[in-house]
Amino acid sequence: MSTEIKLTKDDESDSVDSSKYRGMIASLLYLTASRPDILFSVCLCARFQENPKTTHLEAVKHIFRYIRGTSHLGLWFLKGTGTETVVYADSDHAGDYVDRKSTSGICTFMGYCLTSWFAKKQTALAISTTEAEYVSARTACQQALRMKQALIDYGIHLDNVLIMCDNKGAIDLSKNPVQHSRTKHSEIRHHFLRDNIQKGNISIEKVASEDNIADIFTKPLKCEVFNYLRLGLGMMELIMDSDPSSSQK
Repeated sequence: MSTEIKLTKDDESDSVDSSKYRGMIASLLYLTASRPDILFSVCLCARFQENPKTTHLEAVKHIFRYIRGTSHLGLWFLKGTGTETVVYADSDHAGDYVDRKSTSGICTFMGYCLTSWFAKKQTALAISTTEAEYVSARTACQQALRMKQALIDYGIHLDNVLIMCDNKGAIDLSKNPVQHSRTKHSEIRHHFLRDNIQKGNISIEKVASEDNIADIFTKPLKCEVFNYLRLGLGMMELIMDSDPSSSQK
């Protein structure tokens, strides 16, 4: 999606057939199970299913054109990459032009393999970038704990799961319980992150903003940045190989 596109509900353009629009969105949502690169754009367009306009329809068609031009791309899962688990968390503060709520983006890697991803608009209005990033990190913590529990069923026990965040304020807040004066407005449930860091269930470290892969799930990006992060997701050209010992899709 172009960085210059600003989709809103109060668009003055003509209305379009909502049934057709919802059908297109449903097809794209199904495809996001194997194409994480379109997740943010699809979820953004899905917010306007009640009363879609021509601008919304054009944005959806743009996604279809992108898919047609990148049908050779797919996720690759490499054998023998280990069980080290890392969760990337990011947020676009007040990125929604309708209600100014922030969007969280989370993706989980086991070894070099992308195992889960999602983009979701936050339920509460964040008054600062730090708060929006802190909420995203808390969601990443929940995802990390779910991953740890799921791996136990396979006999794999992780001591701790690393969360990568690009906001120093959110990292400091998660580690320092003294900053109550700045964060007393934050809901108690968000301090779930701090509690699990203190217990040693997870750890959190800073990653450079340009290397935070979860950024691709939070907002439209410039082409060069988008392609770089898409590669980081493990999306590569699909190459048929008859050797069963080679990497499998």
